[in-house]
Amino acid sequence: MVTRLVLVLGDQLSTTLSALTQADRDTDVVVMAEVKAEGTYVRHHPKKIALILAAMRKFAAQLRADGWQVAYSELDDTDNTQSIVGELLRRADQYGASQVLATEPGEWRLIEALRDAPLQVGVLQDDRFLASHATFEAWAEGRKQLRMEYFYRDMRRTTGLMMEGDKPAGDKWNFDHDNRKPAPKDVTIGGPLVFEPDAEVNAVLDLVEAEFGDHFGQLRPFSYGTTRAEALRALDHFVTHALPRFGDFQDAMLSDHRFLYHAVLSPYLNIGLLGPLEICQAVEQAWKDGHAPINAAEGFIRQIIGWREYVRGIYFLEGPDYTKRNVLEQTADLPALYWGSKTKMRCLSKAVKQTDVEAYAHHIQRLMVTGNFALLAGVDPRHVHEWYLAVYVDAFEWVEAPNTVGMSQFADGGIIASKPYVSSGAYINRMSDYCKGCHYKVAQKTGEGACPFNLLYWHFLDTHRPRFSNNARMGNMYRTWDRMDEDKRDVILREGQDFLDRMRAGEVV
Repeated sequence: MVTRLVLVLGDQLSTTLSALTQADRDTDVVVMAEVKAEGTYVRHHPKKIALILAAMRKFAAQLRADGWQVAYSELDDTDNTQSIVGELLRRADQYGASQVLATEPGEWRLIEALRDAPLQVGVLQDDRFLASHATFEAWAEGRKQLRMEYFYRDMRRTTGLMMEGDKPAGDKWNFDHDNRKPAPKDVTIGGPLVFEPDAEVNAVLDLVEAEFGDHFGQLRPFSYGTTRAEALRALDHFVTHALPRFGDFQDAMLSDHRFLYHAVLSPYLNIGLLGPLEICQAVEQAWKDGHAPINAAEGFIRQIIGWREYVRGIYFLEGPDYTKRNVLEQTADLPALYWGSKTKMRCLSKAVKQTDVEAYAHHIQRLMVTGNFALLAGVDPRHVHEWYLAVYVDAFEWVEAPNTVGMSQFADGGIIASKPYVSSGAYINRMSDYCKGCHYKVAQKTGEGACPFNLLYWHFLDTHRPRFSNNARMGNMYRTWDRMDEDKRDVILREGQDFLDRMRAGEVV
């Protein structure tokens, strides 16, 4: 029989991967490759690279134990071509193969690279997701607005999760109004489960430090799990210890508690060590057993079968040019503070420092601190997209781009979000302790020491008034602006622009 190559990428570490289930372990050769091109097309956080490489090595060992022949390229192999297609070509020559079996990658960049490769590449659907492309396209067809809430309800019906017959549990689809409590005074958990690196992981850390040590982000200490067994332990830890309070405080932010009650399971889910349905079933069972309240279980499940599946659908529906969208025509460079340069804004300092150390920040830190500021500051969304893709351990383009380009930066013109997610400092103050001890005063609207979010919020609304003044969800904001004294509006706009000018000139702000 003709030998085929079976490509397994670093975010496809699932034994149920379609390319593996359709392959023949007696004749086919699995190709896995650590290559510099995948670590540098954006300058990925060293922790992210280390997680993927260590998990790849252990997954390859599992495949060999299961009887597969695996051609594995380590990053520092002498013959490594340092690209996925290059390694496929090298292995094709080595094994006399001309056919490749692959599961669809999660980035248009790799899809196009495989399409253009001088090999016969059969690409299979990635059926680890609950909604296929056809399913999402059928849902989207004919709709004027592609709102996640309605897609989520269909996913609840399809999966049966938290359903009582044809009705949602608790007689409501969404308990989000119960999930917006400000930061608690006490946190009763130390965070996600921590794993001590073994010898194999330490070898990967040394390699990553040598090859990618100049990238933004701290590599050590490294505490992520790198096998399915460890990922399952992390899931059990979350359900047992954090889920009961997850819902109440999922939007809260605390300086000294970087994780609060968040699961931090997305890295394992997005590289394939866990599946979406098994996570949701574990959470649902905890609710059924009375271990977790309905708002916690529903809110978490919505993030997986609702939001996660929805943004993947948007990414593939909109096509390869989605990351280039910029309807607001914002053109500023990403401020140096995003790479760790000093800033007087405590909320941004805390969020960026956490990103530096952990390669992680939760959704409100990403949306309402770093994302909010970038949007208010007029940053080119392409720069923001590349930053999020680079610095977060769970960021792969299919999930990151819609969250950034659509939800965070409104660069897609409202495909995902019905309005831009911008706020003044009041929201951050309500949901965090970041404003305490800040150089700026969150209650101050203008003058020396005024919170930059307060100035930039109105500056943004005024700049983009032609687009947003008729938005039904923003009418009250513009009415408030119009009721202000004209001299006060002039001061706000002048001080907001002065802040932007000083920041863009390199001044510490």
